[in-house]
Amino acid sequence: MSVKAELEAFGKYVVQQSKSNLTKKGKKDTSTLYDGMTFKVTETKRNTTLVFSFGAADDYWEFVDKGVKGMSSSKKAPNSPFKFGKSYGSGDGSLTKAINGWVGRNRIQFKDRQSGKFLSYKSTSFLIARSIYQKGLATTNFFTKPFEQAFKRLPDAVYEAYALEVENQLKIRLE
Repeated sequence: MSVKAELEAFGKYVVQQSKSNLTKKGKKDTSTLYDGMTFKVTETKRNTTLVFSFGAADDYWEFVDKGVKGMSSSKKAPNSPFKFGKSYGSGDGSLTKAINGWVGRNRIQFKDRQSGKFLSYKSTSFLIARSIYQKGLATTNFFTKPFEQAFKRLPDAVYEAYALEVENQLKIRLE
């Protein structure tokens, strides 16, 4: 197998397993991350590169993968490099807006404890967003685990493929 073919197989495995992980972990709400996940192998005379991309989710796939520490607790994502700051999300209310969309799509409404009446979607969204802000988002490793698993198997296969390519190039030049 060529280096390009090995990297194609590597990319295909990582994307397939990552998508499977998103589905298993219930992280496929709008499918933006799921549908946007791709890879591309580019081959030039000097090198072969593999690049993963996440389409419209390029801004937030790492938050889903590594989690986010909460303002008052980092229990859900203790090793995450990300932490909620002084305001929800980026300060523009984007966390509450995103949760509001999710609550509406899934028709989730909390009940008022005293009256027993359903709260509005907006109130439910605020309560969920506040909880996420305080407690954080759990680490999923939906991408990290498949990448690391594939990488452990990659070196020998790539070295072998590269050695065969060099050998074939030498044969062509010698003949």
